[in-house]
Amino acid sequence: MFEDIKNDIISFGRIAGNRNLTPGISGNISVRCDDKIIITTSGSANSFLNNEDICVIDFAGNLIEGSKKASSEKFLHIEFYKKRPDIGAICHFHSPYLTSFAASGIAITEKVLPEIVFMFGEIPLAEYALPGSKLLVGETAKYFDNYKVVLMKNHGVISGGETLKDAYLNIELCETYAQTLVLSKILGGAKILSDNQVEEIDSLR
Repeated sequence: MFEDIKNDIISFGRIAGNRNLTPGISGNISVRCDDKIIITTSGSANSFLNNEDICVIDFAGNLIEGSKKASSEKFLHIEFYKKRPDIGAICHFHSPYLTSFAASGIAITEKVLPEIVFMFGEIPLAEYALPGSKLLVGETAKYFDNYKVVLMKNHGVISGGETLKDAYLNIELCETYAQTLVLSKILGGAKILSDNQVEEIDSLR
């Protein structure tokens, strides 16, 4: 079972790399497997993963399987899984447009595209804390109960999904949305959906 999950992580790491969602050695990916977590290792590049770049940990963060230590963000992943039993996989990337919002200290709250309103409502911004720190876990985890995608100030973005495909697609969609918002400013600014239009979208849930 672990081998199939590792292969999926390798595949989605390469897809994300090809689409410039996870440059260099930034970011990490994990999948929940019962009481274990399969996660990329510290210093690995998602675009160029192999089996040695993926390890298995328990929910205390202990290394169960693998020759390298787990990502320094392992406790962020653990906390997301603990708070959300429905989350089966997590992607943490430094994609350019979402990270631009995070670096600027701007949550994505504008209601512009119906699919974003329907799927995410908004994309909140967690306060800055040192990457890999307990404070980062605490600041970011505040949003896990109600959101699947969270920006981390001066850092990047984290996404959870029922499957690894879901977690990846969340970031792909939100990254394109962030790009659309940035580009729309060149054209005079995006047109915000009215409260009535947002209510109509929410009623579809």
